[in-house]
Amino acid sequence: MSDVKETRFRVGGMDCASCASKIDTAVRRMPGVSDVSVSVTAGTMRVQHDVTSDLEAIRKKVSGLGYAVTPAAAVAEKPAAKHEHGPGCSHDHGHGHDHSHDHADHDHDDHDHAGHDHKPKAAVVEGLHGHDHGPSEGPWWKGKKGRLTILAGASLVIAYGIGHLFPAIETYAFVIAMFVGLLPIARRAIMAALAGTPFSIEMLMTIAAVGAVIINATEEAAAVVFLFLVGELLEGVAAGKARDSIRSLSALVPKTALLEENGRTKEVPAESLAVGAVILVRPGDRISADGVIIDGESAIDEAPVTGESTPVNKEVGDSVFAGTVNGDAALRVRVTAAAADNTIARVIKLVEEAQESKAPTERFIDRFSKYYTPGVVVVAALVAIIPPLFLGGIWSEWVYKGLAVLLIGCPCALVISTPAAIAASLSAGARRGLLMKGGAVLEGLGKLTAIAFDKTGTLTEGKPKVTDIVAFAQPADEVLRLAAALEAGSSHPLALSILGKAAEDGIVPPVASGSRALGGKGVTATVEGRQVFLGSPKAVAEQVTLSDEVKAATAALNDDGKTVSMLVVDGMLVGAVAMRDEPRPDAAAGLKALKDAGIKTIMLTGDNARTAKAVGAELGIEVRAELMPEDKQRIVGELQREGFVVGKIGDGINDAPALAAANIGIAMGGGTDVALETADAAILHGRVGDVALMTDLSKRTMRNIVQNIVLSLGLKGVFLVTTIIGITGLWPAILADTGATVLVTLNALRLLRPIK
Repeated sequence: MSDVKETRFRVGGMDCASCASKIDTAVRRMPGVSDVSVSVTAGTMRVQHDVTSDLEAIRKKVSGLGYAVTPAAAVAEKPAAKHEHGPGCSHDHGHGHDHSHDHADHDHDDHDHAGHDHKPKAAVVEGLHGHDHGPSEGPWWKGKKGRLTILAGASLVIAYGIGHLFPAIETYAFVIAMFVGLLPIARRAIMAALAGTPFSIEMLMTIAAVGAVIINATEEAAAVVFLFLVGELLEGVAAGKARDSIRSLSALVPKTALLEENGRTKEVPAESLAVGAVILVRPGDRISADGVIIDGESAIDEAPVTGESTPVNKEVGDSVFAGTVNGDAALRVRVTAAAADNTIARVIKLVEEAQESKAPTERFIDRFSKYYTPGVVVVAALVAIIPPLFLGGIWSEWVYKGLAVLLIGCPCALVISTPAAIAASLSAGARRGLLMKGGAVLEGLGKLTAIAFDKTGTLTEGKPKVTDIVAFAQPADEVLRLAAALEAGSSHPLALSILGKAAEDGIVPPVASGSRALGGKGVTATVEGRQVFLGSPKAVAEQVTLSDEVKAATAALNDDGKTVSMLVVDGMLVGAVAMRDEPRPDAAAGLKALKDAGIKTIMLTGDNARTAKAVGAELGIEVRAELMPEDKQRIVGELQREGFVVGKIGDGINDAPALAAANIGIAMGGGTDVALETADAAILHGRVGDVALMTDLSKRTMRNIVQNIVLSLGLKGVFLVTTIIGITGLWPAILADTGATVLVTLNALRLLRPIK
């Protein structure tokens, strides 16, 4: 396979399915282009091409269709690989395999696109078009589309006035009013036809309006053109809401930051912060960059980014996200990601790229519409010609009906029915911290019938916590105090859990001297003049004799999946500390929600069987333990052969084979590169309950799509029948098209409501 490049463009002003279709068709015919993906809601176009492609010519081609075009990013040369896959295929999720493009590492500013100057240029060629493709930002009446609609409406009102005052020239007044709105539409229709889309909505509109003039229905022709523009304007406003929903996240990141440099603090633009810089975050401030706390402890409100309802306590060493709000204490944070690569920027980028990836339903609708629209033209022609020729019908009456059928058949509502719903769902999910890479993934999630979970870091917190302090010869507080003294300064997970428990209980550990680690046994030191040892029961048994009571207590703790460390002071066993990686607070409820939805759940872990079964019993989930990565992959395959559609949830690294084998791979992580980049979907903040929310969102989206398809085809069917039998005409026909499109879009926007 020859090397293929991929370039991403920003395309301004797209607001309907026919926009994307015209651009796709035009660019696909350009030399060297192998694939094109256009997203209306994201306002982007992704082009796969070889080195011979003229990117400036591509830009001019799209600009010639009436859109603002600027390159957003180019992707390194590599074999192009489609990342669109249905839920039934075996696919890789980024673990040791090639993605069609890298989301995080490419520069967005310094690409040389074949030596061409790609500075933003005037977007729209002279003249306007039924979908004026100027920028959608700002009030609708300030855009060119809004101004054209107002002008067409004013012309129609003036024509009515002239017709009332001067009946003799009424026809001419309405023809002029019609051409005010129709000329830009007709121009766009011709350009689209030359670019390979002869059956565009603009062409159907132009034929219908001109035909109405020919049969002397000038008043209706002018009114229909105006209604068409109104419908398209409403469609653009609705599409803008879906687009703005996710982009509004970028407004959460403050524009400035307090940079610490040479012992001084100064205010600088947040976008100028470099990785490694140290910033000061005052109480109540929004954090201006992704980073790690190096000094301070505070409650962080992460709701804007992750949807976490309660503030999360963060301390030294914990990660923080740009856009989250610092609580009640000052923090010093070391920046870990530049502005272009912080969590919010990557979420926005990933959602936009996901919207470019079409779902199976959407691809089917696209294929269907390519035959549907020419079919409508044929039906309209037959309605106009057959009755007058063979049944004695009146030509003007049946041509009028044929023109109405032409308008009814416009496929906009049908084609937008799927992408509008998917875009809204992807945006709503992202605001909750649920990332799904494309429509195929969104559809596939609702079809899952079995979900396999990793244990550590997925069903559990990923770090052990002290669960029990057993007092044998000293009070529990004293046992914890001496154990913390031995562990001071250690970074071992078990040591950190003991120190964390001591801090939680307000215990200040004494100073230990002569501390040394005994390999595989424990740690010993002198504390307050006493020789203290903390180690495993096996190591302690070599120093002191363990009573049956102590052995029974230790065995009970081990049976619960807990790790036990025993404390010996001056040769006497005084107590023990038990630790375990505890289940996430919402794990049991999250698993129950999946079971209630009829989804089988199973834990696949490499941990020892005793610990895994203890956690599994607490959570009520089937357990398969002591597994190698290939074992997890094999079990996923077995479930698939049993007829299950399988999702695999893990940390995105150790579970690579199983994630690749599963129908849908989901990474559980706190905004890390792995969580964001490697799997089909990611749950940013690690709530197990969000898995059920993700599958429910998928099912609601598919129901919404079905409603949209029924609505668009149903309205068209009703008006088709009423038009042929003479009840309705051109006015209702255009309402059947633009009205259905607006209704379908508004129905899809219901999915933007916050997920609970």
